Amino acid sequence: MRQLIVPEGKKVYFASDNHLGAPDRQQSMRREKHFVSWLQEVKEDAAAIFLLGDLFDFWFEYRTVVPKGFVRTLGTLAAITDRGIPVYFFAGNHDLWMNGYFEEELGIPVFHKPQQFEINGKRFFIGHGDGLGPHDKGYKRMKKVFTNPVAQWFFRWMHPDWGVRVAQYFSVKNKLISGEEDKEFLGEENEWLVQYAKRKLESDHFDFFVFGHRHLPLEIKLNPDSTYFNLGDWISHYTYGVFDGNRFEVREFPT
Repeated sequence: MRQLIVPEGKKVYFASDNHLGAPDRQQSMRREKHFVSWLQEVKEDAAAIFLLGDLFDFWFEYRTVVPKGFVRTLGTLAAITDRGIPVYFFAGNHDLWMNGYFEEELGIPVFHKPQQFEINGKRFFIGHGDGLGPHDKGYKRMKKVFTNPVAQWFFRWMHPDWGVRVAQYFSVKNKLISGEEDKEFLGEENEWLVQYAKRKLESDHFDFFVFGHRHLPLEIKLNPDSTYFNLGDWISHYTYGVFDGNRFEVREFPT
């Protein structure tokens, strides 16, 4: 389990689901500038920053090419890590094709599975959230295809101009990928990430479960000592998580 200490006066920040690039350049640029303003603000007292996936609406790393754009976000993240502030990235279902660019260019470790962190003695279970828990079987089958090395090899041979265009189309149109059906609260008993967290608690203790993916800011008490949080998104809610060394809460960044 990775361990972090939050010094006095510092905080740990969490954000998820920016989907930069969608639905078009103009709207994405407006949201990106807002997100960069948040990064500039929180870096002043950040002990660490966790980005829980779907930063991009589509991302695929060719051997020598990455998708065009997002320079404000990438440059700001590079400046933050250059200051010695650790940033952790969890690949989401829209940007799971990461293969070294963030590590090499930005100094940001990328996780493709949920991770356990101990922060100031509090135990965190952190992940994007896609494909976890019961149900979601259609997406789980699709993810096996997307993460198959042979399928990725064939896609890499498509010219980036065509590959990115095709992927962006399906990213919006295919509901299994876009998550369009996952943006309404289903009730605690039907929230599959809540059910997943409860099952984890049967064998281990965690103070906080922190996920993205659902595009809904949620706080659900699992038992007297454990709480599930969903971070919401930077499309409709502009919400983020903050941990001050003892307490975790979801806040909204003013638009």
